[in-house]
Amino acid sequence: MSEFATGQPAPSRLFYQTRKRRPILDRARGIHMWTKDGRRFLDGSSGAMVCNIGHGDERVLAAMRRQMERSTFGYRLHFETEASEELAIRLCALCPRDMNRAFLVSGGSEAVESALKLARSAAVARGEGARFKVISRFPSYHGGSLGALALTGYDPLTAPYAPMMQNMPKIPAPRAWLDGLDESDAATGEHYASMLEKRILAEGPDTVLAFVEEPVGGAATGALVPPEGYPQAVRRICDRYGVLLIHDEVMSGAGRTGRFLAGEHWGTAPDIVILSKGLGAGYMPLGAMLANDDIVETVLDAGGFPHGFTYAGNPLACAAGAAVLDVMLADDMIANAERMGALLRARLEALAQRFEFIGDVRGKGLLLAFELVADRNSRQPLPATLNAFERVVELAYEEELILYSRRSRGGLEGDHVLVCPPLIVTRQGIDELVEKLTKALERFADTIPDIRP
Repeated sequence: MSEFATGQPAPSRLFYQTRKRRPILDRARGIHMWTKDGRRFLDGSSGAMVCNIGHGDERVLAAMRRQMERSTFGYRLHFETEASEELAIRLCALCPRDMNRAFLVSGGSEAVESALKLARSAAVARGEGARFKVISRFPSYHGGSLGALALTGYDPLTAPYAPMMQNMPKIPAPRAWLDGLDESDAATGEHYASMLEKRILAEGPDTVLAFVEEPVGGAATGALVPPEGYPQAVRRICDRYGVLLIHDEVMSGAGRTGRFLAGEHWGTAPDIVILSKGLGAGYMPLGAMLANDDIVETVLDAGGFPHGFTYAGNPLACAAGAAVLDVMLADDMIANAERMGALLRARLEALAQRFEFIGDVRGKGLLLAFELVADRNSRQPLPATLNAFERVVELAYEEELILYSRRSRGGLEGDHVLVCPPLIVTRQGIDELVEKLTKALERFADTIPDIRP
């Protein structure tokens, strides 16, 4: 009998980020996950904001079985596959403007690296070899590989590897609430967008290749929604200086915000889009970079795209991704994300009225977060030594609720918790989630007696 059959973690030869152990997963269906020792968890963060259509959907599993019977691997230089071609067609149909070309990979970091290399290849092909700088925001997170980390603004993740990277220029993320500005005022959006223009000019417009942003913030900023007018102003500035606009939709895409792409909320079309997480929805590792025809044709005309991965366009992963899209659209999950997101946000805002350490609730659709503070008026963060972002998650875990959290102010201080259940969540599921979250927050309140509900 397997030493894991009892549900008790045996000594492990695996390692990940720390020595922390977790119970052994037995099975998962819908929004719930069961462990070998009989516990039933509600997946309140879709894993790492991945499992958008929920766990164990039989339609996706059936599509994967059909593909397995045909082939599980076909190297892109040797064969084209129906699965990868079909996924590319469906993805391009869901994207804006003339974004008709797809490059399929295995995850978010690979998709980011692909976008950077495609943008650079296009610049070289156009005789603009001086363009290499990619401006990003602080805080931000764009992936774990060194190229993606160079764009990332999150000190604990980047500082150890800084000597190994060519760090890229940063501008402040548009954190209107934290900065005490009115996010509904178009002047606020212009204020933050002007920082991009100033940085382009300071770097030298002829050296700036692209600007990369998350339309709705992910882990580093906790579901940050841009202020009024910001997305449109950014698009205008990029056009003015010939800078490519890249939308990192690894977390915000694939329906999570109530649109297939979060950028659709503002009608701003980027030049390149990066997708992953919810695209494969946890069924297979999958990511995609999508670009407009002009960029791709320019690169191919110049001799080709000198970039690739062994599992690029893997047929099994692509069959899973196409089935995920089918299920998402057939069950109208994107609209459900908008409806249930509004309900969940209202419930989180009600919790903010009860617990004074919740300073802000933000996000779109089912990409939601709340920020923890010591004082709402001053927005002073809780003491960093309290590790509130981890404590709330651990308390929720003890209540059999899975959440996701990060430091909100560049990784060194501030705390936010992401609440992002699968797009299939119902009112009943939200009731269960909020009940468990409330118990966790009550226990957290008891640990900070000077900040009580």
